[in-house]
Amino acid sequence: MMYNVKRKQIYLIFLFAILFISCNRSNRPNVSNINLEIKIERFDKELFSLKATDPKEADSLLLRKYGFFYDDYIHKMVGSPEYSNAEVLSTLFNDQAYTDLTKEVDSVFPNLKAQEQGLTETFKYIKYYYPKAKLPRFIAFASGFAYQMPVGDNYLGIGLDMFLGKDSKFYKAIVQSVPLYLSRRFTPEYIVPRVAETYAHEELFAEPDENRTLLSKMIFQGKILYFLDQVLPENTADSTKIGYSSAQLDWVQNFEGDIWAYFLENNDLFETDYQKIQVFLSEGPFTPGLGENRDSAPKLGVWVGWQIVKKYMEENPKVSLQQLMADNDTQKILNLSKYKPKQK
Repeated sequence: MMYNVKRKQIYLIFLFAILFISCNRSNRPNVSNINLEIKIERFDKELFSLKATDPKEADSLLLRKYGFFYDDYIHKMVGSPEYSNAEVLSTLFNDQAYTDLTKEVDSVFPNLKAQEQGLTETFKYIKYYYPKAKLPRFIAFASGFAYQMPVGDNYLGIGLDMFLGKDSKFYKAIVQSVPLYLSRRFTPEYIVPRVAETYAHEELFAEPDENRTLLSKMIFQGKILYFLDQVLPENTADSTKIGYSSAQLDWVQNFEGDIWAYFLENNDLFETDYQKIQVFLSEGPFTPGLGENRDSAPKLGVWVGWQIVKKYMEENPKVSLQQLMADNDTQKILNLSKYKPKQK
């Protein structure tokens, strides 16, 4: 009798161990041996620390350290070419709005450790798949809501004033130029996904010129989102990857079959008229003509493209990520995906 009890105990322990291992097993590659640590340079802090310095001296220091980024910041982001660097700095240092914004940025982001950790994990995966990928300098700044994520000569900028939190008093003041459906995503957790997405578009995967149809653009954008699935921290929500609210994500999931049927019935997949297809690819509060009471999600083409690519990779497990990203045969990807969501 005691023997049977012990056997049951051992069996239960073994079963628990199997369940625990199964729940914690990840299909992701092991990147622990990739020696990489992302650091984000705090241009915003350094600039503000020079406020009491002579503008010409500050200009010399910043130009020497930040090079092309500083030149772009002065002449494109906060100033213009007709003014000297020192003149732009002097105007900036004496502007109370700049001081107020910088203090707000500093209160929200006393440090960027969480973002550096997320980017380190992300770029380890990117380097795993693309060992020759060149990493830029990551430079944090504030431009008065002019730029969120500029890409320049060997740098990727992170406009921290565009990630202060959706309830920031500053966004309510600029609602005419930055509508609420955009500023609701101006939160710290969007930094890492937006950096990864920007890097993917700008450095790794240029959209082919021949991508003229809605289908080709859908699948191209879908591949980018699938790439983000593979490289972003695993706890990144799908809604954050595509920029949906939870209600919008629920809507597209509930009406996936109806959205696909709409594209097919209206012969939209092979449409090349830019004005007609942009409504399914661009940002917006909703998609005109779909849904009730403006409750539809925007970017329906992007979301459906993502689902097609995910289904394609499920149906074709031997296809690698690199092969997927290099394959521009969108019709083949659609056909082999066997994508046929059911209508409600």
